[in-house]
Amino acid sequence: MAIDTARVTGTISLQGGRLDDLALKDYRVSVEPDSPIVKMLSPAGSPNAYYALYGWAPGAGLGIDDVPGANTLWSLHEGETLTPETPVTLSWRNGKGLTFFRTISIDENYMFQVVQSVMNEGAGTVSLAPYGTIARHGMPQDLKNFFILHEGVVGMADGTLAEIDYDDMADFDLDARSGARSEITQVEGNGWIGFTDHYWMSTLVPEPGQSFRSIAKFDERREIYQTDVVLPTVTLANGEGTEVTTELFAGAKEWATIRGYQKDGIEGFLDSIDWGWFFFLTKPIFAVLHWLNALIGNMGWAIIGLTVLIKILVFPLAYKSYASMAKMKELQPEMEKLKERAGDDREAMQKGMMELYKKNKVNPASGCLPILLQIPIFFSLYKVIFVTLELRHAPFFGWIRDLSAPDTTSIFNLFGLFPWPAPEPGTMLALIFIGVLPILLGISMWLQQKLNPAPTDPTQAAIFAWLPFIFMFMLGHFATGLLIYWIVNNTLTFAQQYTIMRHQGYKPDLFGNIRASFKRGGAKNAK
Repeated sequence: MAIDTARVTGTISLQGGRLDDLALKDYRVSVEPDSPIVKMLSPAGSPNAYYALYGWAPGAGLGIDDVPGANTLWSLHEGETLTPETPVTLSWRNGKGLTFFRTISIDENYMFQVVQSVMNEGAGTVSLAPYGTIARHGMPQDLKNFFILHEGVVGMADGTLAEIDYDDMADFDLDARSGARSEITQVEGNGWIGFTDHYWMSTLVPEPGQSFRSIAKFDERREIYQTDVVLPTVTLANGEGTEVTTELFAGAKEWATIRGYQKDGIEGFLDSIDWGWFFFLTKPIFAVLHWLNALIGNMGWAIIGLTVLIKILVFPLAYKSYASMAKMKELQPEMEKLKERAGDDREAMQKGMMELYKKNKVNPASGCLPILLQIPIFFSLYKVIFVTLELRHAPFFGWIRDLSAPDTTSIFNLFGLFPWPAPEPGTMLALIFIGVLPILLGISMWLQQKLNPAPTDPTQAAIFAWLPFIFMFMLGHFATGLLIYWIVNNTLTFAQQYTIMRHQGYKPDLFGNIRASFKRGGAKNAK
């Protein structure tokens, strides 16, 4: 039975009534236009099987064969192809007076609605509990295992977010009856549970206000990872029936789409995206980035726009910092005289410097404020670029076809001028032979550094001289989106610092400092 919408394609298996074949039309495996579309779900028996199924757990008056389960063969009762306009209904009779129906519908994005119903037509008084299951056979093949990203079980239980790595599921308590390890959470009002990958997710979502048992399970013998939603048991006398509705999200973790579902009543659904410890920064940073991208139409320019907005936001602190640094430069001659007078008396030197700072209203620590602010902002943007789907395969211009990937150019082949390919990503050669953007990053840091004379201490001067090159190689294989942010940030900082220092009466000798650095380097080589 086919699934065909503008955004997904696949099939529903009549065996078990499983949703076990689903692919995402809008996303490809790589940036190449002929690359296959992303496969989301796959049937049991295939490599890394991944599927959703539904059923009823038997209670009083019923045996395991009296209710539909994972291998029950359903009949197509109504409908042919599942589309947003045409739901499909499956049916199954147990031959003992119970008739089961399952109606499956889908919206224009990735949310399935599954309505399970049962009618007692002479089976006596029976009890049974509806459930939904998402199962994964083995760990995902493309598991990143990266500290900045959570992949595994994700769930919400009455406002509490749970994130469980695949490895940690082996530490669950062992159920001797089933042979599986499980962790059970009783949800009283609102919740959901499922599996999250880097960019994709499958999640079982009971109706808001519905109590249920949320279960994360690991079967070591078959290496099956599983999440279950088990709703309260119902009791039916002859002639009675019941129905229950559960939603299934299976698709891409698009911020706007998931946010829309949260607004429609799925509590905390936006937290299925791994915002990390700095969520109070990552969430608003991405919201602004998303708005800029919608406004401009290009994520690369949106990153540049975000950089400008951040610089405007922290400008008051930057102004105080650079103004203080300019005053510090003016005090340099007086500080040299103070050193001569104090000699080896460090206490007198410290006291004299404090009096000098106080007299001229200079705060030496203020120069650190912009740097301290940049650390959480940089890490938060790194997190946003790495985890959010909207940066995946997002082009900028020229050779930059994926802002979430490292720079593809390389010194190794002189940025494509030589006929041999660049080193493979992750190899030692690739770490050494960096691309255009890392070099621009190093140059921007170096120029920013040259606004001030080198420290008089030779050791400090050497450390400062090497810093741009260290960062150039250290950040060389970060995402291009992050490098663009850092280059633009350095350029704006350079212009900002130069202008403020000039405004404070101190004229930075950029070219003089550059010439001095080359002279020092030449003198060392001569020795």
